Amino acid sequence: MRIDWSPLDAALEGKSPVFWWRDDDAVVPTPQLDRLLSLTESVGAPLLIASIPAHTTAALCGRLRGSGVAVGTHGLTHLNHAPTDQKKAEFGVHRPLDTLVADAKAGKGWIDAVFDDLAAPIFIPPWNRIAPDLAEPLAEMGFTGYSAYAQREPSLEPLIRLDALIDPIEWRGTRSAVSPDTLIRHIAALLESDAPIGLMTHHLVHDDAIWELTEALVKRISERGAQWKSAIEIIRALTH
Repeated sequence: MRIDWSPLDAALEGKSPVFWWRDDDAVVPTPQLDRLLSLTESVGAPLLIASIPAHTTAALCGRLRGSGVAVGTHGLTHLNHAPTDQKKAEFGVHRPLDTLVADAKAGKGWIDAVFDDLAAPIFIPPWNRIAPDLAEPLAEMGFTGYSAYAQREPSLEPLIRLDALIDPIEWRGTRSAVSPDTLIRHIAALLESDAPIGLMTHHLVHDDAIWELTEALVKRISERGAQWKSAIEIIRALTH
């Protein structure tokens, strides 16, 4: 894969931007997870794993222990409840708020029980869609933040929202890697702000092209001065 890094290098010149990393859907140890953990360790990137509570396993906890990885609550069952003519969502506006609250609370309880001290008080709604009225109940049940996708600046009330902003997968087309040129232009534009930049990956569906692009990207930004911080660290800093 030939990549023209010059627009990204120019955008990074003289800067030391903060990046953070979230990966969705892990429930069991896999060779793909091993590859992901090896990559994050190689660039010094703390990882937030969004694990599906109803399907997660103690085996995943055993694999992650000692790795420095934190585990967030990725919905409850990762089932779509939206009408067929609307975008998929498990925690969207399509169900009563009290049902969403009960499911989120059950998901948190599951993650806390399985992962104990590895559990992060961060809610990650499947498909990155969430009913706006759910934020306050999430805070009341002990979450300190939630993460969806595409909101550039973190928001603070009633619960800190820290969204991922980079996705190396072309979901609506080939479902392989996005165009490197498109991705680089996107990141260069993001670097016009000093807000943290979140990378979202889905290691279970990465093909060779996605792995190659992801590995090249994180190594490039790391070599050019990016600071990798954990989502928990960033959220804590925003609360003070």
